Amino acid sequence: MKVRRLSTRLLLRPEDFAASRGDFEVVGAFNPGAAQFGDEVTLLVRIAERPRERRPGFIGLPRFDAESRGMAIDWIAEDELEFVDPRVVRRRSDGIVRLTFVSHLRVVRCGAGLEVREITNIVFMPESELDEFGVEDPRITFLDDRYYITYVCVSRHGPATALASTVDFRTFRRHGVLFCPDNKDVVLFPEKIGGSYAAIHRPVCGTAFTRPEPWIASSPDLIHWGSHEPLVIPEGDVRRGRAGAGAPPIRVAQGWLEIYHGNIRPSLPGEVGAYYGAAILLDAEKPARVVKRSSEPFLVPEADFEVGGFVSNVVFPTGTAPAGDVVRVYYGAADAYVAVAEFSEREILNSLISI
Repeated sequence: MKVRRLSTRLLLRPEDFAASRGDFEVVGAFNPGAAQFGDEVTLLVRIAERPRERRPGFIGLPRFDAESRGMAIDWIAEDELEFVDPRVVRRRSDGIVRLTFVSHLRVVRCGAGLEVREITNIVFMPESELDEFGVEDPRITFLDDRYYITYVCVSRHGPATALASTVDFRTFRRHGVLFCPDNKDVVLFPEKIGGSYAAIHRPVCGTAFTRPEPWIASSPDLIHWGSHEPLVIPEGDVRRGRAGAGAPPIRVAQGWLEIYHGNIRPSLPGEVGAYYGAAILLDAEKPARVVKRSSEPFLVPEADFEVGGFVSNVVFPTGTAPAGDVVRVYYGAADAYVAVAEFSEREILNSLISI
């Protein structure tokens, strides 16, 4: 059974946002965390920016400087670097990589969820050496009367996942790093399972015994995590390069519905491969067990703003909001835009095939 997109709306573009300083430019507004906050949907949008200045023979790589508490630019000779893809450069001398931009998060209010009501001035910025290259890709889960935000903090030590929380989306409490590098795409389950908090996370194996894949972990307090188990998603016919959590899991009668992202392995150097959204159904009590899976992706790059952008052919689901039987999926498109697509929850569940 094919899952239909009921609607697609482009919500935010890079030009909708001012950079954090006058000599920077915004190159992407994408990968939003989403939450139902009161009577409206609130987004935490990742804003990627880079220096406007161009110096012949040099590349300006931005970062947060913990000593000055502001943004800095490292000017590196072009012949010392090679471009891996539009997002990443690599030092020829030692193979160490840097991002060509730095990211922070911005609060956006979306009313009923299908249009932007307010782009606020509330920001969540890097603040230490551990996030000097940016804070990225937030996911939001409501737990214990607070909104918990998992996000990637990128630094010279690698991409780790940290935790913050808020009750009002105006001020934020930071709880520190939860999963050390390399670990991304962490989502929290919206209720305890067997008396413990649960999360999906995605460690990256430094030696290529496997493609990056999600794992399940549990915690007594949201800070200390253990009982790690791999979450094996059968590939079917998809030539998948990686897979990781998209939006936080949704509780349904049959278990946990997880809308995840996959990546089709690139065929040419410098490409990242197309990203897509699909779904799995997890056992209610043993979420490391996949009960059903999508027979094919249902969120794929097809709109112009998904096919072309900072990184082409990317749809990256990061949040959902319920609207009756409709699931609104908030996602980043082409590493440049924020969009929302509507799907029938019933159609998604009916499309899943048993393992």
